[in-house]
Amino acid sequence: MRLVGILGLILALNISTMAAAMPDSLSKPDYVPPQETIPALQDIAYPGTMTLAVDATNHEQGIFRVTQTIPVTPTAAETGRFTLLYPEWLPGNHAPRGEIEKVAGLEFTADGQKLSWVRDDVDVFAFHLTIPENVGTVTASFQFVSATTSSQGRIVMAPSMLNLRWHQVSLYPAGYYVRQIPVVATAIYPDGWQAASAMRPASRTGSTVVYQETDYDTLVDSPVFAGQYFQAHQLTGRVHLNIVSDDAKFLKPEKQHIAPHIKLVKEAEALFGSHPYDRYDFLLALTEDMGGIGLEHHRSSENGVDREYFTGWDSGPGRRNLLPHELTHAWNGKYRRPQAMWTPDFRQPMRDSLLWVYEGQTQFWGYVLGARSGLYSKQDTLDAFAAIAAGIDQRVGRSWRPLIDTTHDPIIAARGAKPWSSWQRAEDYYNEGLLIWLEADQIIRRESGGKKSLEDFARGFFGGRNGDWGVSTYEQADVIAELAKVQPYDWEAFIEERVHRTTAEAPKDGLVLGGYRLIYVDTPSAYILANDKRRKQIDLSHSGGLIMGSKGTIKSVIWDSPAFRAGLKSGLTISAVNGKAYSDEALKQAIEDNRGGEGKIDIFAKNGDAYHNFMVDHSDGLRYPALEKITGEGVDQEGGIDRLLQSKTR
Repeated sequence: MRLVGILGLILALNISTMAAAMPDSLSKPDYVPPQETIPALQDIAYPGTMTLAVDATNHEQGIFRVTQTIPVTPTAAETGRFTLLYPEWLPGNHAPRGEIEKVAGLEFTADGQKLSWVRDDVDVFAFHLTIPENVGTVTASFQFVSATTSSQGRIVMAPSMLNLRWHQVSLYPAGYYVRQIPVVATAIYPDGWQAASAMRPASRTGSTVVYQETDYDTLVDSPVFAGQYFQAHQLTGRVHLNIVSDDAKFLKPEKQHIAPHIKLVKEAEALFGSHPYDRYDFLLALTEDMGGIGLEHHRSSENGVDREYFTGWDSGPGRRNLLPHELTHAWNGKYRRPQAMWTPDFRQPMRDSLLWVYEGQTQFWGYVLGARSGLYSKQDTLDAFAAIAAGIDQRVGRSWRPLIDTTHDPIIAARGAKPWSSWQRAEDYYNEGLLIWLEADQIIRRESGGKKSLEDFARGFFGGRNGDWGVSTYEQADVIAELAKVQPYDWEAFIEERVHRTTAEAPKDGLVLGGYRLIYVDTPSAYILANDKRRKQIDLSHSGGLIMGSKGTIKSVIWDSPAFRAGLKSGLTISAVNGKAYSDEALKQAIEDNRGGEGKIDIFAKNGDAYHNFMVDHSDGLRYPALEKITGEGVDQEGGIDRLLQSKTR
């Protein structure tokens, strides 16, 4: 007791000493907000034309060398301060994706004199230059050191092809709408390579191509695919399919392969009733060396698919849905664009809350046009709808996170991997948006007695003047008004319930209204097998809750599934199943063997240096989603989905 008393006394003395030493009040700074250092935007003509020269010959090391001349503005000449920007917010990416970390060796000169510069301490994509009097032009030189491994970002330079993306290799002056800044671009490609872009050359000398003068907005919207193994196919008078390949042996499209691409263009123009481009270039890479991509532009699209896109045509649908999706964006996303997603330069943030229209309806029409053109068979399309509906149903995070909030995911998550994506949700506005628009189509068909459909909305809302590759913006109220014009209905409540509120399950009523129901079978469809092959996985998400990657590694676990309740997580490596060495087939066999059983599946997995047994309580066997035709008295045997997928052209 005496010891306790002594300790208490010491503690009291310490507290007293601390109190005596403490001032009456702590220092409290005032917040000083940063000053705006970047010129305000003006929608006026820029005084002069930029030139941009890009040496893209070092494809072995992935280095682009850039020289750019930029006329000095009158304001900069007066103040001696000139601000240049590197593109940050990129259309089609829905987020700030400018790879400024790959800009190296940056140097500015004027009249042969090196200029000092400083990066803005708030906006790190801005560079402030100090320029002397009477300087009319600034020259910038730098390298864009592109990714050499996938861990560093998307690979855009490979041994036999490259993807020249102008926003990565250029700067632009602050204070002007980018559509008002003229530019002449030049590119030097490796000897013997051919290049394709929506821009057309003004001249070509050997491997050097000088492109026609354009504005900086159009330049950024007109990327290039170039390659050693190259083919171009004219699909229509306005549209070309430009193909580059890792190897000549994969570059063997046959007439029956090109035919559905021709039909795709005709079906799309028939659907929307117009063509919002004077020309359109599909840029298609058959590659495992260059990074994959699917990105829309107004008069072109960047598309990366597997090498066997043509040579493995009969083995499954593969990624043949990519081109229909990106072409649809010419109307939905590029010509018609949410007001909050159109910005006058590449510095202003985009607000993505209408991505369920921009991407969701594009996803819907992409599958429809894939079926109508023959790029996808009808059965492949039905199988895709089944897989999509079942997959979206697993997004149990819908109980806390409404679909509208997923439109912010490109910014929140930067498309990175997630530990529990079914609970966290991801960019679900694509596929859940598809289901919403499928339901809207079927409601219109039902309410109009089959006289109208979502096609009427597409023509009225996305159609415009032929050759108009400008931008026409819209708000959610405009979408609702056009839907009501096509078919009276409480569309505001429809959208509120499916987009803005949390829900218990995926919106699957469009399937039923269209004449099909979602069921589960014990054999995967060709669509699922092709998807697994492309993603290098085995999807057992409906068969206990696992998606397996390579070498027994768990790629994903569905939240609250039997695998989740057993304690499994992504990243674990399975060593054995039911006492036998792991293989993909062994795991599937164990799942099937437990069908109707009362036991559990014993998964022995390694987590770091420790091994554990995880007992998975799943007795439903192998389960894969499929669609089953609804039959019976009073059922339309030629249902709405069947009509939806029928070709509209000869």
